[in-house]
Amino acid sequence: MPRHILLFLSLASALACNRASDHREFTLQGQVLSIEPAKKYITVKHEEIKGFMPAMTMPYEVRDEKVLDGLKPGDLVKATLVVISNGAYLSMILKVGEAPLEKPSAEAPMPSASSGFELLKPGEAVPDGRFLDQDGKKRRFGEFKGSRVALTFIYTKCPLPTFCPLMDRHFAAIQKTLKSDPALGNVHLVTVSFDPATDTPAVLKRHAKTLDADFSHWTFLTGDRDDIDQFAARFGVSISRALNDARDITHNLRTAIINADGTLAKVYVGNDWTPEQVVADLKK
Repeated sequence: MPRHILLFLSLASALACNRASDHREFTLQGQVLSIEPAKKYITVKHEEIKGFMPAMTMPYEVRDEKVLDGLKPGDLVKATLVVISNGAYLSMILKVGEAPLEKPSAEAPMPSASSGFELLKPGEAVPDGRFLDQDGKKRRFGEFKGSRVALTFIYTKCPLPTFCPLMDRHFAAIQKTLKSDPALGNVHLVTVSFDPATDTPAVLKRHAKTLDADFSHWTFLTGDRDDIDQFAARFGVSISRALNDARDITHNLRTAIINADGTLAKVYVGNDWTPEQVVADLKK
């Protein structure tokens, strides 16, 4: 066979492999907790997806709101979870039964991390939380005073591309801009993990290296779980951990900008923001 044909077939095969690795499908089984048709979201408490993620409660996007027709909280469903390189969504949602929604036990309530803590308002001082950085060094959040700070919360085992991994990708993009724009010379990025049982300093350091993080511009923090929960709650981060499986973490997303004087400037809710927006706000 001519050499140029062999080369073409080899390239075609490589491209096919890349496309296949960017599209994975898993069977998801669980119970519907809530539905937001206008936003094309459905929250499902589902069983373990072997080979991908533990049992978890998560909001999932749907591409076509028609798949939500006829569904209601309490329905038991079987669906296809489609995971692509930069997102995930549910398709082919089939109702297979229904069951009463589980109520929190009176003997073992699981309040969110934000219970009892007031949200910070713009202009208020950010708490001086206690942490450990990626080198295992004790840090106080007040040490970042003098720098404008972009802060976000993640855990490294989060499996969905549109949640914690998206926060990582956004911060990596911001870091590139910091290095090329003199107007952002005193900006520092901070990522806090709310899964300290898994995300030890060594784990965070390895994770940071996969993002090509420059520790002179980007710090990763972990620490005592209660300290982290109290700190995160002030920004509106809600964290629930299953009693029977610490890996089962249900959480929302919050990203904040903090002024150089240590006061809160702005909080972004969810994942509906871009690196360009954060950079523009940091320049303000």
